Amino acid sequence: MQLLKRIMVIVGTLILGLQVSSVSGLAASNASSSSSKTTQSNDIGFSVAAKIPNNQIDQHNSYFDLKMTRGRQQQIQTTIYNVTNADIKVQTAIHTAYTNGNGIIEYVTPTKSYDPSLKYRMDQITKIQGPTTITIPANGSKVVTATVTMPKQAVNGVILGGWYFKRVANKVTGSVKGSMNIANQYSYVIGLKYTAGIVPQPQLKLDTITAGMQNYRRGVFPQLRNVTAVIVPKLTITARLTSKNSGKVIKNFTQKNVQLAPNSVYKVPILTGTNRLQAGSYHVRLVAKNTDHRWVFDKDFVISTAAADKYNQASVDDSGMSVGWFILFGALGMLIIGLIGLLIFFWIKKRRRA
Repeated sequence: MQLLKRIMVIVGTLILGLQVSSVSGLAASNASSSSSKTTQSNDIGFSVAAKIPNNQIDQHNSYFDLKMTRGRQQQIQTTIYNVTNADIKVQTAIHTAYTNGNGIIEYVTPTKSYDPSLKYRMDQITKIQGPTTITIPANGSKVVTATVTMPKQAVNGVILGGWYFKRVANKVTGSVKGSMNIANQYSYVIGLKYTAGIVPQPQLKLDTITAGMQNYRRGVFPQLRNVTAVIVPKLTITARLTSKNSGKVIKNFTQKNVQLAPNSVYKVPILTGTNRLQAGSYHVRLVAKNTDHRWVFDKDFVISTAAADKYNQASVDDSGMSVGWFILFGALGMLIIGLIGLLIFFWIKKRRRA
């Protein structure tokens, strides 16, 4: 029964995945690049460019890389270009950057929680002026303005985020029984990086370690926190998970090119694979380093019986098949169902003609 539930969840995820999000020219994980006005296919239908102001740190960058001071207020602008022969609507929003579950700085999808060390969020100090859904005339353009209001308190370091743009699909005015509507979503992100005061040296902390899951895979997740207002780039993270009860090494973990957003937390995914989670006491030794810094952490933690049972039952690790196989079978199942539907349709149509 549990296996059937997992298959249904994965197939459902596959169906949702058909709503494709094509992110063109989004800000890089170190905020070193972002979208600019480029020629795109009419499938995308629009492009976006930043209007670079005078306090840009590097005029060659196409994203907003601004030198700011406390209490400063200024307007920044982007231009949305419609390259189609019809009016389009574009939604826009300001997002605060954070470190996602893959160890990459995320600008596109907002998070539901922030690290306690984050004092100033990009979406709180940068506000879009006017409506957030804009109609762009056919083969035309519109300028969108946002107002930046820096805190009156002293700010030292980097505030990071993204200016997000998504084309709004036309509403479906009718439906055909038994059909499935697939909506493509196309979006851009222009990086927002404000630097003020003295940029601090990075400081990492290892917080709690808990059992959990990522993509239906069980494991343990040390929370590696960047508690400073600075980007920490190109980290190599190594970790060793050891059972304190037996002294046995359960898992060795290595991940390269991890990028940490300012004042954010990264839940390092030490996935245990076919090793079922067992209740007991454990130890993690974690090393994070790049060319300039090295941090070493040692921490004990406990996995409860309830947590071990919960994630062992929900995991697909014991199925003997990878998530990719489940997705493949789910796709084949959808294809077969679609073919059966077509055969029934033509059979009914043939009977009516007869």
